[in-house]
Amino acid sequence: MKLHLLMGASLATLAFVSPAMAANDEVAAAVSTAPTVYGRVINADGAPLPGAEIIVRETGQRAVSDAQGQFVLNVREGSSTFDVRYLGLPTATQTVSAVGGEAVSLSVTLGADASNLGEVIVTGVITDGVARSLNQQRNADGTVNVLSADAIGRYPDPNVAESLQRVQGIAIQRDQGEGRYINVRGAPAAFTAVSVDGVAVPAVSPTTRAVDLDTLPSDIVSSVEVSKTLLPSQDADSIAGAVDIRTRSPFDRRRFAVSGYAGGSYNDYGGSDTRAGATISNVFGPNQTFGALVSLSYSETNRRPDNVENAWIFDTRPLIGAAVNPAFNHYVIEESLFKDYETQRTRQALSGALEWRPNDNLRAWLRGSFAEFNDNEYRDTLRFTYADGNPSGTVTDQTATYTGARIYKALRHREQDNKITTLNTGGEYTFANGGVLDATLAWAHSEQTYPHRDELVYRSGSQTLSYDTSGSHYYPTYSAFGSTYYQTPTSYTFRENTFRSNTTDQEDVSFRMNYELPTVIAGRDVTLRFGAKYSTRDVVADEERYRDRTTTAPVNPGLLAPLLSDRPSQNYDYNLGVKFDHGLVSDYLAAIRATSTNAASRRIPQSWTADYTANEDILSAYGQARLDIGATNVLIGLRIEQTDFEAGSFRALAVPAATPGAVQGYIQTPTAMQTDRTDFFPNLTVRHSFNEDLIGRFALTRSISRPDYVDVVPRVLETTDGGVTTVSRGNPNLEATLSNNIDAGLEYYLRPLGVVSVNAFYKDLSDFRYTLITNGAPYLTGVANITESLNAPDGHLAGIEFNWQQTFDFLPGWMSGFGVFANYTVTDAEIKTSNSYGVAGQQRNTFVLPGQSDTLYNAALFYEKHGFSARLSYTHRSEFLEAINADRAGLDLWVEGRGQLDFTTSYDFGNGIELFGEAKNLTDSAGVRYYGVRERTYEYEKFGYNIFMGVRFKL
Repeated sequence: MKLHLLMGASLATLAFVSPAMAANDEVAAAVSTAPTVYGRVINADGAPLPGAEIIVRETGQRAVSDAQGQFVLNVREGSSTFDVRYLGLPTATQTVSAVGGEAVSLSVTLGADASNLGEVIVTGVITDGVARSLNQQRNADGTVNVLSADAIGRYPDPNVAESLQRVQGIAIQRDQGEGRYINVRGAPAAFTAVSVDGVAVPAVSPTTRAVDLDTLPSDIVSSVEVSKTLLPSQDADSIAGAVDIRTRSPFDRRRFAVSGYAGGSYNDYGGSDTRAGATISNVFGPNQTFGALVSLSYSETNRRPDNVENAWIFDTRPLIGAAVNPAFNHYVIEESLFKDYETQRTRQALSGALEWRPNDNLRAWLRGSFAEFNDNEYRDTLRFTYADGNPSGTVTDQTATYTGARIYKALRHREQDNKITTLNTGGEYTFANGGVLDATLAWAHSEQTYPHRDELVYRSGSQTLSYDTSGSHYYPTYSAFGSTYYQTPTSYTFRENTFRSNTTDQEDVSFRMNYELPTVIAGRDVTLRFGAKYSTRDVVADEERYRDRTTTAPVNPGLLAPLLSDRPSQNYDYNLGVKFDHGLVSDYLAAIRATSTNAASRRIPQSWTADYTANEDILSAYGQARLDIGATNVLIGLRIEQTDFEAGSFRALAVPAATPGAVQGYIQTPTAMQTDRTDFFPNLTVRHSFNEDLIGRFALTRSISRPDYVDVVPRVLETTDGGVTTVSRGNPNLEATLSNNIDAGLEYYLRPLGVVSVNAFYKDLSDFRYTLITNGAPYLTGVANITESLNAPDGHLAGIEFNWQQTFDFLPGWMSGFGVFANYTVTDAEIKTSNSYGVAGQQRNTFVLPGQSDTLYNAALFYEKHGFSARLSYTHRSEFLEAINADRAGLDLWVEGRGQLDFTTSYDFGNGIELFGEAKNLTDSAGVRYYGVRERTYEYEKFGYNIFMGVRFKL
């Protein structure tokens, strides 16, 4: 196990950053006699201030404080004057005198005494969070957005995905109303890499590299940093942007500290919810050189969303009793599903840190995090399957009648469990000449399992069924509800039980080292930085499928009536009859599992062909130089990444049943692939200060997005049901997507606290990966509906982000507590494919980018005064494409635009106790997906509002 490698190398890493660095320090001291200033910037309460700008007045040298408010500068002998600037607090000036080779400790407190400064000091939880974010963004080299823990806590966002939707240019994709994936600047979710404390997080899903951010709760986070322009020192696999989730440090507060919260809520479409969390930290030992921290989080959410789905196809079959009817070319519904959910979601997390800081120039750490997301769902389903029959009578794009159709009544029990674990150890040493050497060894593990994916299905006899969407495409009319046949248990007989189990395991081990050296070249101060990283990732995806239609006991449980409860089943205004008795069905499924998962019921070859393994090794190195030319900061560099990829899967070969080793008439044959590539990523990043408040940015960068493993592995997953063959296959020739990026922005920072900014971007995409669905494609001896990923040679993604944040301190009296957040993003994107798709006369080779919304916006009005705070916020994204259909644009799958209104409020009693309340989705906005046009609604789902009340404490 790769964790053993981590533990075995930990001591070596710590040894490297301690005595080895000390030995090198002796050499460094011999060549540098400049005094070194180790500084720390804090506020009046002793809390560190990250992102503070420190300027040495005599030389113009510049530094920016880190997450603990610390900075290091080498200065000239004699007296040096430090100007420390931080939005929201008065500028402080401090003078230091030092002689050659001397190390000086400097502590700067901002806002300690504002009475004589005549400047406004921004106070309050909301404004303090804004100040921390804006200062880090303002002084970053590239385009960065930062969410601090305080800012995150002022929104009703239970997970990291929902917190990030408040950032300009970021939208979220939801599951049952809760954010799961993010789309940064209109790009697909897989175009954004996610890390925790700098450790790359593998995805939990076997089908995408995108990380399920609903697994990670927001309340263990210290800050979230989104880098929209990468630097050479960052991994290149983030075309849209890199998200780094940073956990807390015991040196944030440098004393014994306890904080936490607890509360409960009411869910309009469910029951009561609970959330709680706590953080404990302390520093100890001689001179408080050791620190320890533990942070815990737990939440339980009960959801009962209403959901109706209508699966559309384009049907050309003749009507019953007629010859071939060329006029019958209509979009029709092949099945309607009414889903009655009972879902319990739990999310728990643990993070911890052990740190050692024996002096100003040495630090070492061991950090870890664990998060688990469990989704336990029972779903009663009523399904009208028109495709079991044939069209009859008049058919239009809104109405149809089918004879021989069937009704299905089913209960599915699905439990999904996601786990993400990260662990990293390392150290950092600062030499006497200002050089910094750091090394980190990291291990990350993601796992997704399905302890239950079980279903019991009953089916009716043949029926004549019709539907009509002309009145309302959200609430169509269904003829089946006009009679009591669907509610009568004797109308149904046992059809099947199915069992599926999935396990996906991804493990990543990496080692990286960086060295930073300040020097002078041609009379100009230059900071050189070099580094290398090696990472290796193993992926194992295993799936087992079972289906049993045995007509006799014990597989056949007999009559439906004894398995039903007396609880009514309702979906919107549709009366679905009564629910299954979940306990009885669960007992049946548990008892029959051994029988129904025997060799005869195992679905072969799908239980073989769904599996795959992959190994990806990436060796990278970079070099960069940063220099200041007056008010202009220039960073130029190059990163090189060499990728080795190997993957394997199984194919099934049909043989006579008597063939040795054959299972159900198939033998298992392994397949494998191996590729390697080397990519170069040049980088030019420029930051220019027109004055203290006006900042301009420009960047030319290059980035990559490697294919999802499932899309490139040589696998062919084939299923046949009802005479229809469906194939999902990998493409070993699939290339990584490369993007050449141009970014430019202008930011004006408002006093005492605010910003108005505009940022434009253009991404030139080559080999963009898209998923293509082809219905009725030639396949072996017949036809099949085939899904696979292909490369589009050309594409682009462009957009502009507008942002306005401001506190209205200039207003008189109580009105000075108001403030505003607003951002608006407009994007444009398209890809051009090598082939044209569609029927004659309707072919196309240009598509919009999946996951890209033309517009995104957030607006929030807040008030904060005398311990009271409140915020009303609205977020909206316009429609976006989810999947491309090769045959017809009318069957492209779209997600309808959606907005959501939220409200939060709190009161701080001033003694460490704070009461708060949250109201989420006050507009009861629905989640809608449709095919081609809104009238062909595929899914209409509502989640309801949520009201949460609780208490926070801080000691």
